[in-house]
Amino acid sequence: MRSLNFFLAVTVVVLFSLTSQVQAKELRIGTASQGGAFYPVGQAIATLINKYADGLTAVPVVTQGSVQNPRLVNSGENDIGITNNNLALFANEGKGPYAKGGKMDLAAVGSLHFSILHMITMADSPINTFEDIKGKRVAVGPAGGGTLGFLNRIMPVYGMTIDDIKPSFLGYSDGFSQLADGNVDAAFALSGYPAGAVTQARVTKELKHIKFTDAKLSELLEKYPFYSKVDVPKDVYRTPEDGTVLGVSNMLIANASMDEETIYKVTQAIYEHMDEFRQINAYAKQIVPEQSKTLTIPLHAGSARYFK
Repeated sequence: MRSLNFFLAVTVVVLFSLTSQVQAKELRIGTASQGGAFYPVGQAIATLINKYADGLTAVPVVTQGSVQNPRLVNSGENDIGITNNNLALFANEGKGPYAKGGKMDLAAVGSLHFSILHMITMADSPINTFEDIKGKRVAVGPAGGGTLGFLNRIMPVYGMTIDDIKPSFLGYSDGFSQLADGNVDAAFALSGYPAGAVTQARVTKELKHIKFTDAKLSELLEKYPFYSKVDVPKDVYRTPEDGTVLGVSNMLIANASMDEETIYKVTQAIYEHMDEFRQINAYAKQIVPEQSKTLTIPLHAGSARYFK
């Protein structure tokens, strides 16, 4: 009888464990290629969800980045994703890279870190300003990524198109590795900083920022008010001079139709544990949760409930 009771007790524990696992809802988080900021930020978000969101689990997914993530969330292939302010707005308005697909129905979960457009070349390169990349071999990030989106807006201001360079559509790690090996003349990456790919290239090579002229930078900021001027101190990548670059705020997005309770739990898991978030991910130090109330698209009902 004692053996039978023990067997029944073990069976109940196993069944309860299996039931809990079956009931846990797994969320796929769209990030970007490895070597940038989105993937480690996605890893940290998944860690917080797994630890604090009852009944939910999460896993970061490698994607092509900020341009693709709204499409993946809209289609349901990913549940939540990281993108930036302007792309989220374009997706919901059916403009820019989303003009052919129609309007989406995305909602903001919360504000994330800042991304800057890294424009990097070798310290002894003859490339100094943006117009100098004409005719050069340039790693432009993966096709469908946010870096290419930035370039497609900057180039017309300089009277250029993507056909004026020799682009290599590489993930950030590969792009900056190719720069260090001399296989490309410059590498670009829309990423939080310091970016792992740039830091890794700097281990063996001396690098410098490619510059905008003051006049062109002012023109870009006037034309695209959702971009900001960001100064990158020279000690970040041990460059000869500080870098002056374009940047944009990022956000976590979900489909507006996702159930309120799920997004409330996700939002609570992230923003109620910011100290821990900042401990496990350096980019989280740039996050200002209150900015979640002033993003370019409305908050999801679950997030709005939390931020109240």
